This record gives sequence, structure tokens and C-alpha cells, in this order.
Amino acid sequence: MSNDNTSVNEFDFQLVCEYFSSLERQGPGSPEMTSKALSFVESLTEAAHIADIGCGTGGQTMVLAEQTSGVITAIDLFPSFIELFNKKVEVKNLQDRVKGVVGSMDNLPFQNEELDLIWSEGAIYNIGFERGLKEWRRFLKTGGYIAVSEASWFTEERPAEIEDFWMNAYPEIDTISNKIAQMEKAGYVPVATFLFPETCWTELFYVPQMLAQETFLNKYVGNKAAEGLVAYQRYEAQLYAKYKEYYGYAFFIGKKISD
Repeated sequence: MSNDNTSVNEFDFQLVCEYFSSLERQGPGSPEMTSKALSFVESLTEAAHIADIGCGTGGQTMVLAEQTSGVITAIDLFPSFIELFNKKVEVKNLQDRVKGVVGSMDNLPFQNEELDLIWSEGAIYNIGFERGLKEWRRFLKTGGYIAVSEASWFTEERPAEIEDFWMNAYPEIDTISNKIAQMEKAGYVPVATFLFPETCWTELFYVPQMLAQETFLNKYVGNKAAEGLVAYQRYEAQLYAKYKEYYGYAFFIGKKISD
């Protein structure tokens, strides 16, 4: 697929949802990265209230549930993701403290200073990194934490092909230092930042898609939208293999300071 200024956000939502539903995670990541980010969060008790925003089918949420003892409310825009999420909750017998609900990250169902931890892996881009940090801050207690993963540039300059791709897909992509500065400006003390290893993209995200793509294309033979979605994902994987030294995912953990 050539760079034709198409973004994954332009594909049919139901097709995108079905495609990614078959994956354990809907973006680069791993249980190890979730655990590492969580290790920087202090003072979570059984009374803690955690929100996982843009939870997808809950790959990372189940790790949070295993390693914390508080209540977790997970939110995603897609009902089919939440349906799969709540089935996982039932299998793991976590219904007493973990719940998936359909909702939008720009209209969250929380009260001011209700949350001890806000989590969002590979999803804050939907509202924008800066906007998400600013708007979600009011839901955190003073001293509460936010942990988000975000696509980030590793260098100040990039080849035009990958620059153009990301400027179209997510214009707010920026360098890690600029993202940390944005976190500070939004009213957080940056606690930790670390990069995802390549395996989070390759073995754990792009490789599992190969089987999913064949199944998807066999189901939607001749469907141009489905074919276009798969072509886009394959192009994205090719770009990562070619330009991975210039960008990747980073975790940003911050602590809310008093107003």
C-alpha cells in the first residue's frame, strides 16, 4: 500500500473493531510493560479506584487487576470490545471489582477527585495527549497517578516517508522531551518514562495480526474496505521495520500535584 494519506481512523468503525477484537491487545504493549509502569505507582490500597480509559478488550486491564486490589472501571467506545472485556472478567471471576462500560473518553462518568489512578495504553491519542492530560486531571485525587503510553519520536528529524505517515495518522506525535514538558504543564510531576522494546511491536502486535488478516480477508472476500484496512496495517508494519530507530511507544507516568 502506498502512502495515500489514508488514516486508520477513516476506515469503517465496525470493521476496525472486528479486526482488532481477535487480538489480545489493540496496540503495541505487553504484560511486562504494564507491570513496569505500575511499579512506579505508589500507595494503591483496596480502597483505590482505578480507571482504564480506552481499554479495548482488556489485555492490560487484566494485568492491572492481578497486581492491584482496588476497584477498576474500564471504558471503551466500542460495545463489542466491552462485551469481550466483561467475558474475560467473568472467566477470571473479577466481577466484584472490575467492570467494563461503554463510554467516551471526552465524557467520562467520574466525579472530581474520585480516582487514584488513570491508566490508558495506546489510546489517549484519540482525544490527544495534551487534551487528555488536562481534561482527565480533575478526576484524580491530589497525589493520584496517571500512566499513559503514547507514540513518540526518538529523534528531532525523520525521513519524509515516516514523517508524512505519522503527521497524517496522529499530528500530535512529538519527541519524548516535549511530551514530558506537556505533562508538567498540565499539572503533573513526571515520575517515570521508558520505551517499549521492539518485541512489543513485532512479536506481540504485528505477528499476531498475520493470522487475523488471513481470516479477516477470507470472511470479506471482495470487500474493498476490509482489503484496505488490512493493506493499511501491513503498510504500517513495513514502516515500523524500516524506520523503528526513529519512533516507538513510550510510557509516561505522572503524579498530580496540588492546585
